[in-house]
Amino acid sequence: MTDSIMSKAATMEIPINSNGDTGTLPEDDSLEQDLQQVMVSGPNLNETSIVSGGYGGTAEGIIPTSSIKGSNMHHSSSSSSMTAEELTRGVAVEKLETMKKWGLNTYKCTKQMISERFGRGSRTVDLELEAQIEVLRDTKRKYENVLRLARALTNHFYNMVQTQHALGDTFADLSQKSPELRDEFGYNAETQKLLCKNGETLLGAINFFVSSINTLVNKTMEDTLMTIKMYENARLEFDAYRSDLEELSLGPRDAVAMARIDAAQQQYQVHKEKYERLRSDVIIKLKFLEENKVKVMHKQLLLFHNAISAYFAGNQQQLEQTLKQFNIKLRPPGADKPSWLEEQ
Repeated sequence: MTDSIMSKAATMEIPINSNGDTGTLPEDDSLEQDLQQVMVSGPNLNETSIVSGGYGGTAEGIIPTSSIKGSNMHHSSSSSSMTAEELTRGVAVEKLETMKKWGLNTYKCTKQMISERFGRGSRTVDLELEAQIEVLRDTKRKYENVLRLARALTNHFYNMVQTQHALGDTFADLSQKSPELRDEFGYNAETQKLLCKNGETLLGAINFFVSSINTLVNKTMEDTLMTIKMYENARLEFDAYRSDLEELSLGPRDAVAMARIDAAQQQYQVHKEKYERLRSDVIIKLKFLEENKVKVMHKQLLLFHNAISAYFAGNQQQLEQTLKQFNIKLRPPGADKPSWLEEQ
């Protein structure tokens, strides 16, 4: 078709009719129609074809790529949608299975707890370990009382030191304004300033004592008690599954019952291992806690005794030596009251 157009364009200047005579120039409607046909029949970028034969071959081997592209996109979108649905369904099933196990475990533990409370069920008892746990809880209550009283002492003593500081300033001011009582106001001012300085030194020792007791009670002991709580929960679960296994063992022995007994035996073994592992952890933590408590309290009680004794004996040198012995750094002069975070 392109060749015919080019031939027409080449012979447009000298048209020849069928008799060989030159005739009038025909209208270019045919040329315009041919150009339009070329434009229409030209390759479409959106519908590029793949030809299986040579040029000018039959149209049987032509496969529109638009159909291939559409079918591939449809297939990939269907696959992705199916994969997303399968993942969503899998997550939902997993969550449902987790909730089912949690509900069953909660039911068994609640049943066991009620049975123990009303004296109908049996429970695993370790008399020696439970006695140690009870001693720890009682010790924690007593140490919490010591901590409360030590904080109260700190607050009261801080207020006393502040009062002494203000009183010393007042005496010093009156010493300058009362010539007839200058000496009397003067040595009273010096005495109050000395007491204030020693009081600040003692206050640093007491703050260190409070901080150490707080760490022992609210961190070290609390960590051990958290492990004990986990151990007690594991003991309850172990007894719940043990009781369930005992009940199934007393029932019939058909195929369904045997399958349930095997499943219960596996759960019993899992919770037994968990109980024994946590029991071992509690024993180890109780041992290390007792050693740490003795070490910490030996140091803190010695500090408290030496600092209090030196302060009320008026021995400033011994009081300062006590703080150096325990590596306690005093707050800078004129510092405000310790913040609530430092007192915790």
